[in-house]
Amino acid sequence: MKHPYPALEIAGVGVRYRDVTALIDASLTLQPGRVCGLVGMNGSGKSTLFKAVMGVVRPDSGSIRIFGGAPVDARKSGTVSYVPQSESVDWSFPISVRDVVMMGRYGKQNWMRTPRARDRAAVTEALSRVELTELADRQIGQLSGGQRKRAFVARAIAQEASLLLLDEPFAGVDKRTEATITRLLRELTSAGASVLVSTHDLHALPELCDEAVLLQQRVLMHGTPGEVLRPENLALAFGMDPLTSRTAGSPVTESS
Repeated sequence: MKHPYPALEIAGVGVRYRDVTALIDASLTLQPGRVCGLVGMNGSGKSTLFKAVMGVVRPDSGSIRIFGGAPVDARKSGTVSYVPQSESVDWSFPISVRDVVMMGRYGKQNWMRTPRARDRAAVTEALSRVELTELADRQIGQLSGGQRKRAFVARAIAQEASLLLLDEPFAGVDKRTEATITRLLRELTSAGASVLVSTHDLHALPELCDEAVLLQQRVLMHGTPGEVLRPENLALAFGMDPLTSRTAGSPVTESS
């Protein structure tokens, strides 16, 4: 049955860190069953937008709704899942890949966090889908960069979240991991899930996403990947001269 509400509604959200403005009146709507790419320079507010949805930072203005409800309820129920950038994870923590993926089941377990047969089955399936079954008992920090990303995608799959947020999942990964994650995201959205993913890889945007957003503290444009990748539109977010910028779809290196 079609969900009566958008997967994600961000309306007029503003976020400041003391004297630094991260987001200004940012608004976007993501419908169920869609992959939306979030494109912008470093410092454009992409990570802040994810953190606002996940409740890590509190917006100074505006509102956020997930499937028509409060984000705190979506987080408690496991409706929304977040795959962070590698830099925000403590890879030295003594935890196995299997345990990381099992974290996705916490919202479905009792207060003692005791895994049941269906929890273990969900974790086993998720590990298989990201091709990490043989590494399930390895400490998470011993994995390569691409394998780590796949482990956190497996956690989101095991969680059975309806909205997935992925912050730069393709940064520093191998082609196998990139292809695996892209395939899985398309499979999940075909089953009705929704995905918001930030990425630097503009060349892969048309294959990965149904729609894309240009962000520079505020939403500059929200349209199809083809529309967003037009040089004159990329110039808005990246500060390029549209007459000399690369053709749409070519990789663009973001400045820091």
